Amino acid sequence: MIRLAGATGIGASGAPSLTWNVVADVRQLLAFHFMVNALEAGTIVAVTAGAIGWFMVLRRQAFAGHTLAVVGFPGAAGATWLGLPLAAGYFGFCLMAALVIAAVPRARQGSSRSVETAVIGTVQAFALAAGILFVNLYQGFANGVDALLFGSFLGVTDTQVRVLLAAGIGALAVLALIGRPLLFASVDADVAAARGVPVRLLSAVFLLLLGAAVAEASEITGSLLVFALLVMPAATAQQLTARPRLSMVLAIVVGLVVTWLALGVAYFSPYPVGFFLTTFAFGAYVLAAVGRHATALLDRRAARAVVPANGRA
Repeated sequence: MIRLAGATGIGASGAPSLTWNVVADVRQLLAFHFMVNALEAGTIVAVTAGAIGWFMVLRRQAFAGHTLAVVGFPGAAGATWLGLPLAAGYFGFCLMAALVIAAVPRARQGSSRSVETAVIGTVQAFALAAGILFVNLYQGFANGVDALLFGSFLGVTDTQVRVLLAAGIGALAVLALIGRPLLFASVDADVAAARGVPVRLLSAVFLLLLGAAVAEASEITGSLLVFALLVMPAATAQQLTARPRLSMVLAIVVGLVVTWLALGVAYFSPYPVGFFLTTFAFGAYVLAAVGRHATALLDRRAARAVVPANGRA
């Protein structure tokens, strides 16, 4: 549980505790190098996942994103079994799975769409089976399964932060390069193809970017909860506005706030950071959805009130 303490920020057990002084709590967080690393890594991940996740939600590829998130688990488990860095497993498996999914043509007709969905589901099932196999092959790995699935901020190193920064800058640079035609292809693929836009190539490149974003976020949130950081901030932003640029900025802002709050609260709690990240992100989405429906209801009532008045006039 989260403990409240006095001005010292140390509870009776000697563990860090929340105080009523927010500035003191923030200073306490920043006093530890591992928390600085976690906040830096979380910031990089939130920005990257917010931008790429926005396109994922717009393109209705949430199932593909979820599958890539699941694929990160066997990648990390296999890397641990072989004695390789976790980043190598996350990025290797996620990018390979993205290439497999990209090889399946996105169908216009319902039957072809079923083929695409079946292939994605098959990749997901195989990934889960491979993950269990790697865990059993490496007997000493059992205690780390929770961290791979639900995330941990305790082990973020300087090297991981640099790798995440390089991957995030590269992914965002490519996204900025293809952003305009990708938006066109996402809104109306048929018209975009008729105008000469390479829709199939853009789809493959985007899936690789999505795989890179999933691999990044998995090192903080874990494989099972990375999907929350990809989809919830973007879905929240798209509830608030239909303007593409503003919506993407809002997705990044929501992701940043949720990530910072989750890391801060998790520091003062024995529970994993992924739980708080998902909870805060879900809360933001619910508030946005309720606000949108309330605004729409008020607009309809105002419109009904104006019509009779105009009629009498």
